[in-house]
This record gives sequence, structure tokens and C-alpha cells, in this order.
Amino acid sequence: DVFEQLQHVGHKKIEFHINTEIPAVLQINAEKEEKKGKRVSTSNVFNVKIVGLQYLYATTEEVNNTGFGRIFPAPSSNDKMETEEEDDEIPSEFISRKDLEKNRLSREEMEKFSVFKNYEPGDPNCRIYVKNLAKQVQEKDLKFIFGRYVDFQSEVERNMFDIRLMKEGRMKGQAFIGLPNEKAAAKALKEANGYVLFEKPMVVQFARSARPKQDANEGKRKK
Repeated sequence: DVFEQLQHVGHKKIEFHINTEIPAVLQINAEKEEKKGKRVSTSNVFNVKIVGLQYLYATTEEVNNTGFGRIFPAPSSNDKMETEEEDDEIPSEFISRKDLEKNRLSREEMEKFSVFKNYEPGDPNCRIYVKNLAKQVQEKDLKFIFGRYVDFQSEVERNMFDIRLMKEGRMKGQAFIGLPNEKAAAKALKEANGYVLFEKPMVVQFARSARPKQDANEGKRKK
């Protein structure tokens, strides 16, 4: 009397509404099997059986999700691929790009050194000027760094590569390095400027070209 009496509602009828259209995935699989000589009856796939519902649901879900595509790891950048290929081409007797970056000062760190105050790269040409070199630096050390920008298989580039290290007088601790072309010099400046060699950061700039002052001569001619 206290509790309500449960009313018998009888058996509930469960209906399944199955689309009669064949999913694209099943149709493709059927065509593949048919090409192999195996007949596939598509009607068997759509039999309304509890055992087959799980497979049918999974197949339908696969068809619906095909629009999202697949997710793959992000491809590496072109710069990284070019760097790896470039390092493979450079002989082992020269410094690698990885070691250059590892021992090179950042822009923030360069600002702390007085030698980089009012730094200007100069006008691009095939010759670079290096200063703030340590006493221990020798020509072989500079060749180890800047030789990576020269193709030694080319006789022309090999002959154009020139290192002049100043060891005495006011020019002590400075060097002039001739490279095959302006592009190689610009790359050397970008990658080697601020490189710490024997605990001293190198200051790399384009060398000043010794051009005659034509303005003065032209002024005399006009007079």
C-alpha cells in the first residue's frame, strides 16, 4: 500500500533504420574483391543483425570521417633541410654550421661588448675584415672557419681564397680574408660575426675597398 505498484508496460519494440545506399568504402572494397575473382554480396553486409551492427557502425563512421583527413607530423623546414645538405657537402676539416651557431654570441650578448658598439657591416664585396682576434689565433684557425665558404675542388675559388693575418704593429689582432665572391663573403659575415675564438668574439665586417677618389680628379678636370 505504501509503494506504488509497478505497471507492466510490456516488451518495447526496437527498430533500426538502415540506409540502403552502399557506403563508398564498402563499394571500393567490393570492387577490389571482385577484381580478384571473389564475388561479394553487398546485401549480406546490411543484414540487420546485432552481431553485424558494430562493424556497420564502424564502417559508416569511417566514411563520415574521411573529410577530416589524416594528421601527420609537421614537416621540417626548408632551411633545416638545406643546412643538413650543406653540412654534408662541406669537408670535415672545416667548421660545421652547428659549431658556428653554438659558439656565436647572440645580438643581446654582442651589445654587452664595446667592440660591437656602433657596428656596421660595411659595403658588400668579396673581401672581409676581421678584428678583435686573440693572440693565439693563427692562419690555420681562420682557414678552419672561413674555408667552409670556398669550394676547394674549383681551382679558381681555391686561388681566390686568401688570408692575411696581422701579427705585428697597430694592425695586430686583425685579418683580411678574400673569398671567391660577394655572396660567399656575405654568408661568412652573417654566420661568423660574434664567433668566440680563444675566448674572444670576432668582429667581422666587409673590408673597405681601396678605390681612387675620382671626385677630386673630376673636379680638377672641370676647372
